[in-house]
Amino acid sequence: MEDKSDIGLIGLAIMGANLALNMERNGYQVSVYNHTPERTRKFMEKEGRNKNFVDTYTPQQFVDSLERPRKIFLMIKAGEPVDLMIDILYPLLDYGDLIVDGGNSYYKDTKRRCDFLKNKGRLFIGCGVSGGAEGALWGPSMMPGGMIEGWPLVKNIFQKISAKAPDGSPCCQWIGPDGAGHFVKMVHNGIEYGDMQLIAESYFLLKKLFGYNNSQMSRIFKEWNEGKLSSYLIEITSSILEFKELNNEYLIDSILDTAGQKGTGRWSVESAMEMGVPLSVIATAQFERDLSAHKDERVDLSYTYPRQIEAIKGNEAHVNDLMNALYASKLISYAQGFSLLRKASQDNNWNLDYGAIASIWRAGCIIRSVFLDRIKDAYHYNPELKNLLEDLFFINEIKASMASWKNIVATAIKHEMPVSAHSSALNYFYGITSESLPTNLIQAQRDYFGSHMFERTDSPRGQFFHVDWNTTKQ
Repeated sequence: MEDKSDIGLIGLAIMGANLALNMERNGYQVSVYNHTPERTRKFMEKEGRNKNFVDTYTPQQFVDSLERPRKIFLMIKAGEPVDLMIDILYPLLDYGDLIVDGGNSYYKDTKRRCDFLKNKGRLFIGCGVSGGAEGALWGPSMMPGGMIEGWPLVKNIFQKISAKAPDGSPCCQWIGPDGAGHFVKMVHNGIEYGDMQLIAESYFLLKKLFGYNNSQMSRIFKEWNEGKLSSYLIEITSSILEFKELNNEYLIDSILDTAGQKGTGRWSVESAMEMGVPLSVIATAQFERDLSAHKDERVDLSYTYPRQIEAIKGNEAHVNDLMNALYASKLISYAQGFSLLRKASQDNNWNLDYGAIASIWRAGCIIRSVFLDRIKDAYHYNPELKNLLEDLFFINEIKASMASWKNIVATAIKHEMPVSAHSSALNYFYGITSESLPTNLIQAQRDYFGSHMFERTDSPRGQFFHVDWNTTKQ
């Protein structure tokens, strides 16, 4: 065992512990520290037993155990705990030492921390990490951004421990300056919200409207995972639906229908609103999670407005329509997410490589799916693509799915089934492909009551007008 560790990790909850094990398995000596010494001792007695770890119990002991320039990976709760740990660490570090925040931090916090540590002569990287506990252990998708001077210090480590795409490339590339890495992770999580809501709605239609049982639905999702919908979330949905407890009952039927969240979906929606980017599918998914939390209110109102869903005996045509509708809606969700990345890159001068982002999402992360290769190719052919719906692959896929997409949304609404994300995706498509929208009336209303002015169709863009709406003629 070497005198000094290659890297240090702070935070030994499940994600941090698994990342430490991943680093050690890939040949690195890792110093570990947790603010509760008991957790460090338990880690060394169990997961870290007889492995190349150095256990430390004070920040000074931890810092002293690392080779220079020091590389410290934080896997602690986002927000104030990160700032508190930085305040503890930076006085103990030397010029050029590096702190990496691997939690789900807000990208503006990451930018602030970069500025703060730069003034202190320390390096800082905000690194999005996706893949859950399993990904952390066996290979996550990693999205580092911040101070580029720190990247050479950890590039080999990160790319070695990250997931590998089918072509063997590491699912970890430098994203960009200040908060770029955490912003990309935030959008990843937003797309994840949209994906999960769309899949949940599809499950509910199969169950409530088309009358399939859990075993049948599991097989349907398994078949979908062998085609154009192939993805991690479709795969695990199939497994979830067939999982039984010791009493031989399906667990899914005993899980309360209230969904939790950690804030990254909301941040995506707030950022989209700040930047003026329509992110309707992800916003809908966020609001549906909020709606699900109002369980008691929903139960009460279900008695006030009782309805009996008129079930349809499902057949192969229904399943095929639903597959196409889910596919088209997912494509819209990804298109919206990449539109947000594009606007953020322009606003912050990040110069994001959208094809590279799609590439590092192909394995390890929660939203990994087969059509990320197509997104990578789209940006390879046209790096200046404004919207993925302009790409030939997307054009053909949307057109091929359109009849099924409309049929599913219309059928669900007719039978009083909630499909908010599917309908939001379809309405976004109708809106973004409409030459004319009714917002001319909205602008007229704004000018009427607030003198907010308007542009005219018969005048150059950027020229604004106001009229006195209380007169009959102008």
